[in-house]
Amino acid sequence: MLEIGRTVTLRVLRNAPMGLILGKGEDEVLLPARYVAGDVVPGDSIEVFLYTDSEDRPVATTEKPLASAGEFACLRVVSVTANGAFLDWGLPKDLLLPFGSQLERVQPEQTVVVRVLLDRVSGRPVASAKLQRYLESPPDDLREGQSIVWMVFDETELGSKAIVDGRFEGLFYREPGTRGPERGTSGTGYIRRIREDGKIDLSLVPSGQAGIDRARETLLEALQSAGGRIELGDKSDPAEIRRLLGLSKKAFKRAAGALYREHRVRIGDTSIELLDGDAVAPGGRR
Repeated sequence: MLEIGRTVTLRVLRNAPMGLILGKGEDEVLLPARYVAGDVVPGDSIEVFLYTDSEDRPVATTEKPLASAGEFACLRVVSVTANGAFLDWGLPKDLLLPFGSQLERVQPEQTVVVRVLLDRVSGRPVASAKLQRYLESPPDDLREGQSIVWMVFDETELGSKAIVDGRFEGLFYREPGTRGPERGTSGTGYIRRIREDGKIDLSLVPSGQAGIDRARETLLEALQSAGGRIELGDKSDPAEIRRLLGLSKKAFKRAAGALYREHRVRIGDTSIELLDGDAVAPGGRR
């Protein structure tokens, strides 16, 4: 059976007026001529993505979508019609987000986090913004401090809810005076805490000594890039520290303390500067 909505490797069976006929077992699919490289011949194997054309017939493409069936992605709304919203997922045929699969009505140019899946009736790829039903329970072998990949799908009073490793939910708790990662953003982070109720707290930086070392390097690089002095100190606003360094105020103070103990910086109420031995000119020249 052809795996619609996924990238697969198929064998080139024969040439056709419209392109190449690919197959696996008894199943065949057309690769349109515009995607055929000149050196591909029958008998070769080729990696393609399978989706459906305007008449819901299987079709192959060598282009790569932004997400496959079973994956989450943040996609841009191209248009809204009587059938629902259509999303740009990197292929010529846009991805349908039916009205019934929306949490709230979306508008053109808006971005929305969705799950790509196959419609039960037509078998074609579609999207759903009702993500909770597709999230799994955290795995039993998860550990604190573990590196993860995240994508924020909702912002609440507590913080930013994120899909972790494309499977389960975690939360970036909002620190006073700061904003957490915004909806649709993604990156790498860490498991900060596994709660007794099974819920997962996330962090952008590693905890413990590894976190201090990373924050220290971030601060040191910022100081060197700025010519040896930045206008941040003990009394600086946490939001300003986050904006300039991407660090929480706690992480900033730990990093500054580590450099101070190494006799590399002078710390003031509103500034921190490198001592002469580490001072550099703007642009990174010592």
